Amino acid sequence: MTSDGTLELIRDFRAGRPRALARAITACESGNGARVVAELYALAGNATTVGITGPPGVGKSTLSAALVRKARTLGRRVGVISVDPSSPFSHGALLGDRIRLAEHFTDPDVFIRSMASRGHLGGLAGATADATLLMDAFGFQFIVVETVGAGQSEVEIAELAQTTIVALQPGSGDSVQLLKAGIVEIADIFVVNKGDHPMADQLRREIRSMLQISEHGAWVPELVTTQAVHGQGIDELWDAIERHAAYLVESGELEQRKRERFAYQVRSIAAGRIRALVDGRIDVGSAAGDPYDAASQALASLGIEE
Repeated sequence: MTSDGTLELIRDFRAGRPRALARAITACESGNGARVVAELYALAGNATTVGITGPPGVGKSTLSAALVRKARTLGRRVGVISVDPSSPFSHGALLGDRIRLAEHFTDPDVFIRSMASRGHLGGLAGATADATLLMDAFGFQFIVVETVGAGQSEVEIAELAQTTIVALQPGSGDSVQLLKAGIVEIADIFVVNKGDHPMADQLRREIRSMLQISEHGAWVPELVTTQAVHGQGIDELWDAIERHAAYLVESGELEQRKRERFAYQVRSIAAGRIRALVDGRIDVGSAAGDPYDAASQALASLGIEE
């Protein structure tokens, strides 16, 4: 993007034009958003950011749509970031989560952005943090970030969102494994979706048992049952989100989480830049020795001492 193009984009963004927000996010996805973010960073910091994670098929997109509907009834402007997995072969993505959010497409106070993970681990895309920041700076008051749905490795969302919702479904067979894998440590709120399932009570008991033997700070994760497709339990979920938001403010933890989010973004940007530099310095020839030796050589060529 040229200097004049960036200035025009920033001007349109400040004027509240949604197309400028979309272009700014695209610039970040393509690696050209540094100046845009630098110019708009001071405008961010006011939104409530909620992350939704959990296994595929649990109903994350349906929960997202229901929360958007609830936020709009309260007059909140809403941003949604929906991350889809990328193909390891074509690197493309279906971006099918938008289907669940179709009812909100024509609402000018709802901005929906689908993002492909493009191989980024942790359930998010590389530019998710930038997109969240830009939506915040644009004036959206409630931002929902929906992760890929890969399962046990999706803990990165806790570094980005103020409130992390872990959604589980009865009868899936992997609920206990998810809890054992450390998901219990990032959840601020557990949601048992599809609560009319015959095994819903069993899942709730499993979650409560796991919470009893786990260590927590002052906030003990809440447990909410929903049937998101029918809107059941969404009011209770919203109340739990607001209670957690109030706790963050009253305890001072909100400022801590903002610092952690800043550090997360710095690490992500730095790691991405180092990865790009290292890629051009990897020696796969016989002189490289073993992978550790090759890594040391690549880092040394960048002036990085171990």
